[in-house]
Amino acid sequence: MNKWVALVLAMGMALGVASAKTTLTVGLDSDPPNLDPLLSSALVDRQVQNQIFDKLVDLDENLKPVPMLATGWSVEENATVYVFKLRPGVRFHDGTEFNAAAVKFNLDRYRTAQGSRRAGELASVKEVQVVDNLTVKVILKEPFAPLLAILSDRSGMMVSPAAVQKLGPDFGNSPVGTGPFKFVERRRQDRITLVKNENYWMKGLPKVDELVYRPFPDDDVRTANLLSGAVGVITPVAAKDLEAIRKNPNLSALTFAGIGYQGIYLNVNKGPLANKALRQAFAATIDRDTVDRVVFLGTALPANGPFPPSSFAFDKSIAVPKPDLELAKRKLAEGGKPQGFSFTLTIAPGPVLAQLAQVYQAMAAQVGIQIKIEQVEFGTLLDRGTKGEFEALAVGWSGRPDPDGNIYDFVRCKGPQNYAGYCNPKVDALLNRARSVRLPAARRDLYSQVLKILWDDLPYIYVYHPQTTVGLSRKVSGIPAIPDGILRFRAAELGE
Repeated sequence: MNKWVALVLAMGMALGVASAKTTLTVGLDSDPPNLDPLLSSALVDRQVQNQIFDKLVDLDENLKPVPMLATGWSVEENATVYVFKLRPGVRFHDGTEFNAAAVKFNLDRYRTAQGSRRAGELASVKEVQVVDNLTVKVILKEPFAPLLAILSDRSGMMVSPAAVQKLGPDFGNSPVGTGPFKFVERRRQDRITLVKNENYWMKGLPKVDELVYRPFPDDDVRTANLLSGAVGVITPVAAKDLEAIRKNPNLSALTFAGIGYQGIYLNVNKGPLANKALRQAFAATIDRDTVDRVVFLGTALPANGPFPPSSFAFDKSIAVPKPDLELAKRKLAEGGKPQGFSFTLTIAPGPVLAQLAQVYQAMAAQVGIQIKIEQVEFGTLLDRGTKGEFEALAVGWSGRPDPDGNIYDFVRCKGPQNYAGYCNPKVDALLNRARSVRLPAARRDLYSQVLKILWDDLPYIYVYHPQTTVGLSRKVSGIPAIPDGILRFRAAELGE
């Protein structure tokens, strides 16, 4: 090679010209609390996890399960056995092999490990068997309709058994999967850095070299970073900012109906809201139409339960509750507090959440209920929920394609997401029955029976269904719109 050409190439490489690195920065609304799927309970966790970990199955734009690490499956023995064929030649980021033994390790870990958030999702699994290196058999205790939907999320994420055994409880700080991006580092409350998996099994992917996640709890700050070009993608977008993004020629906004819900847990075991009549009094003050109009500028959908209208479990005969101040006053008297009472509502950071809490506060004050608002970091909020250390807790759920994923672990006795501490054996029996029935109409009837009980007992107040909102630079392409709200970056590209 000509020495001058070699010198120019060397200089270019030193300056980063010859091999320019493409970095896509994504702004999130909070710092992901936990990157280990075993312990994760937040949507924001899943945004990052889906880049690090492949799942046995994924979802398409219609929320239909499609092959991922499992290339196919069959259902046998009266729907109590699922046989999965696995993708050959896949390796974890640490170089170890993905195979049937790894699947068994993962599913057994999710089912049995101490503190697992996935145990309830996989409670119907009796045994996982390795048939051969690329075939695994999942044996159920009884038919379980939601299984494939569950395996399209955290319960289906495959982590490296070797890394778990090596790192133990520290695995969440150095996660290892088979996904399109590999974990590099994390600076709490600042950034999570991932790099391209050069050996990814999807040929030609990913297309960007580096993926950086940054937390911006303040909606204005998150939007400002997109407007300035400091980040290429943000999610969610506050309703008030959608128009400004749409009007910017360099940006675009993506909105689509979500499958989750937002509302308020009420602690049924301690504090003033342990009194059922007082829970009913507070619930009767909430005006969902006002919440939608004032806080979300008409972009939210008032809820009659955990199932959005797109779900087969949605029962249109169950009306969205309307505010009833006279009922609230009667319930206050019934609960022994005719002049009202006070409680603390704990929320996560952010101006929209603060505004929402203030709207609840003003509504409740009409009948003498005084709400004290406490704002804590999102991870702390979830920890308080897990420990039951709250009186009321404003937190929702991002939603799952099967209705079981929107209700089972949240209201059954000792469910891992049952922050309210609620326990009703009749509810548990109905939910378990709904898991084993395959006909959608029969399942909907069972869920409707549950909702009528929940609206009376009120461990949780379902307030609204949010939209999924994404703001992105027009330079960014290749991100599919999947209604589960998770952004998949394996095919993302950065143009000029």
